[in-house]
Amino acid sequence: MATLPPITNNPDVRFLGRLLGDVIRAYGGDELFKRTEYIRATSVDRARGVAGADAIDPGLERLTLDETLDFVRGFMLFSMLANLAEDRQGVAAEEGADLAHALATLEREGVDRKAVMALLDGALIAPVLTAHPTEVRRKSMIDHRNRIAELMAIRDRGIAETEDGDQVEEAILRQIALLWQTRVLRRERLYVADEVETALSYLRDVFLPALPALYARWDRAMGQRVPSFLKPGSWIGGDRDGNPFVTADSLRLALRRAAETVLSHYLDAVNALGAELSISSDHAAIPDEVAELAEASGDNAASREDEPYRRALSGIYARLAATYEKLIGRPAPRPHPLVGEAYADPGELRRDLVAIAHGLGEGPLASEGALGRLIRSVETFGFHLATLDMRQNSAIHERVVGELLEAAGVAEDYASLAEDERVALLRRELASPRPLTSPYAAYSEETASELAIVHAAAEAHATYGRGCIVNYVISMATSVSDLLEVHLLLKEAGLYVPGDPPQGHIMAVPLFETVADLERAPVIMAEWLALPEVAAIAHARGMQEVMIGYSDSNKDGGYLTSTWQLSKGSSALKPVFEQAGVAMQLFHGRGGAVGRGGGSAFQAIQAQPPGTVQGRIRITEQGEVIAAKYGTRASAMTNLEAMASATLLASLAPAELPARDAERFHAAMDRLSDAAFRAYRGLVYETEGFRTFFRQMTPIAEISGLKIGSRPASRKKSDAIEDLRAIPWVFSWSQARVMLPGWYGVGEAIAAFEDKGLLREMASAWPLFQSTLANMEQVLAKSDMGIAKRYAALVEDKALGEAIFGRIRESWHKTHDGLLQVTRQTRLLEKNPGLETSIRLRLPYIEPLNLLQIELLKRHRAGEDDPRVGEGILLSINAIATALRNSG
Repeated sequence: MATLPPITNNPDVRFLGRLLGDVIRAYGGDELFKRTEYIRATSVDRARGVAGADAIDPGLERLTLDETLDFVRGFMLFSMLANLAEDRQGVAAEEGADLAHALATLEREGVDRKAVMALLDGALIAPVLTAHPTEVRRKSMIDHRNRIAELMAIRDRGIAETEDGDQVEEAILRQIALLWQTRVLRRERLYVADEVETALSYLRDVFLPALPALYARWDRAMGQRVPSFLKPGSWIGGDRDGNPFVTADSLRLALRRAAETVLSHYLDAVNALGAELSISSDHAAIPDEVAELAEASGDNAASREDEPYRRALSGIYARLAATYEKLIGRPAPRPHPLVGEAYADPGELRRDLVAIAHGLGEGPLASEGALGRLIRSVETFGFHLATLDMRQNSAIHERVVGELLEAAGVAEDYASLAEDERVALLRRELASPRPLTSPYAAYSEETASELAIVHAAAEAHATYGRGCIVNYVISMATSVSDLLEVHLLLKEAGLYVPGDPPQGHIMAVPLFETVADLERAPVIMAEWLALPEVAAIAHARGMQEVMIGYSDSNKDGGYLTSTWQLSKGSSALKPVFEQAGVAMQLFHGRGGAVGRGGGSAFQAIQAQPPGTVQGRIRITEQGEVIAAKYGTRASAMTNLEAMASATLLASLAPAELPARDAERFHAAMDRLSDAAFRAYRGLVYETEGFRTFFRQMTPIAEISGLKIGSRPASRKKSDAIEDLRAIPWVFSWSQARVMLPGWYGVGEAIAAFEDKGLLREMASAWPLFQSTLANMEQVLAKSDMGIAKRYAALVEDKALGEAIFGRIRESWHKTHDGLLQVTRQTRLLEKNPGLETSIRLRLPYIEPLNLLQIELLKRHRAGEDDPRVGEGILLSINAIATALRNSG
């Protein structure tokens, strides 16, 4: 058997671990330090396979409750610091995931820069931040972590002191001490406003500086200025599917705070430019357009009489300050003596800035510096910072539209109508300029809330521009009427305007989530695009978006079936859109965990079916993935560039599979998917007692006690698996180290497939199958059936627990062995040593946390009411999630 790699050879991990040990000794005492170190060392020895290590008692049972809390905090902080160190060393970065490499690859394939620019002219790449509750750390913890990352970057440069005169290593030690003494758990449940602020911190501190810097890099790589094709999006404040706390006020708050953030950034940037551009007319020729801006500014200060650029920027600042006051409702933070007229839109601001850039000419003062970055920011972020999506469940739209139609005397029982009758009725109403609502009608709370939301969206368009809200996502979309219902609601606020042609200011986007929905998606979209009014709007817009959901399709049909149905659904949509003459834009609802579409975004985008990307893709970024990918400017630039590079390659690189191979591989995947689906459904939905087993084996009930999000764990007041949100479903299995949603059923599928040679061929030649197996391999490496067995012992009915867990364990071994057989490896991750080392580093720190969590769960469920027991459970959930990383 091949030699296993060492636990870690990362010097940053060792350095930060040493400092953490110093902090634990200083603030927890020698006894805690020695006990923690002993537990750590024995766990590491077991993980290394040191002879006799399994017989050593680590002493977990002898820890007091207070010691348990301190121990769990220590291991959690080590995992957080190890994550930071690995991110800095590029462990998570993927080889070749940069634009220069993508351009070189395309050139070798005969794709020149002209073709790349043609694609980028109509491209959109959008990471969309969502507030799903898998980020279990408080923002204060993340802030200290990011400060450590900044200090480590200073240390890398060989600088011993910070700008403030602090010794760098002492400053790092101080930040770790602050982490040790910062409360880990939230005492209050998060509200939507808190989630808005958390997202804004990433947009303000990371995206605002990172994207202009990335564009400058891409301009150099391309040898010309590229279009602003990568822009952030958000669901936070607009996604009300299953979240009763998202209202019209939430929407207004999210948009106002975003505008406030980006306008403050512009004001600071213009102020800094005014200090920088001290160009005198005595020493430089001043173009007419700059002189006109200077004269129009109203800045007549004698000290700046010969400095037209400064005077022009004074006028721009005054106009921006007026824009701030108009949109935010209060004066700008830094007052200005001049009075300007508010900008009507970001385009006006950009024109003024470009005039100054043209005035600077093509020499050393050309606009690639701060001015160029500001122009790029205005193009990218506008006055809204990030495009905010609206989202609601189709069932609510049906009830609301039914109530509106009944109150208006149009239809008494809309819900009873057949689909064709609904479509005909809705189209008639959409063609009429008459509104359905009346100020004299009394509507239910649900209907009034939904109407308030669309009216708030209309206000936002008038205030911030149409770029602030572009998409309205419809969860559980199953028919054309589901989309028409949204148009009808938008029409009540003037966001859908009847006419010839009609106008749609917000796009209705169907979200196909279950396996059955994905299979029907091509039929629904063909019917949708065949409607003349829809086709007119889609052609005017230039495209139509379709969202495909990874989480619910996985919970519905298992990992392999979900992956394959998403790919097949995307492929089947392509000819539908081609026939309609409309560009297709796919929105991928990926989560953090593999069971929810997680894994390498670079590989996932490249593995998309040929012709389904074409330069346009949106992807959700959820939970702890946001902190991992966008926690620092450097990591954000790495991950955003990987998205851009993969999109170019997926759009322009020739198809890798010959048609004959594709046909064989697809047929094989159909058979694998069918077998995996039967195995998964047989366990999760057809096994008597499985629901009880799941809820007693995993900490799902305790997870609901974490103050980690504003959204309830279930869509309904029910304990059915169907009603449970996919996030806590996956998160719970991760805590118990089963990771079931990321692999179950695949082992049975591989075992039943006779032609293993064909599977090995697929694993070496087909990007989709490669990506599928690579993600599953990571999940298997993080799972542990020995620890999982201890969780299964929590099930009260011992016979039930042993029977169901026995099936899970047997399936795990089948999947493990089948994967190694197909990938020709002797152990998991043998061909990915970087990731193997990363996971092996974590495992010794996770095992004691799992064992302590199990004991705390037993005490809690036995009725022990010491608050430290509950705190310990929640702290252990936090610590295990931090160590596992992409677990939710």
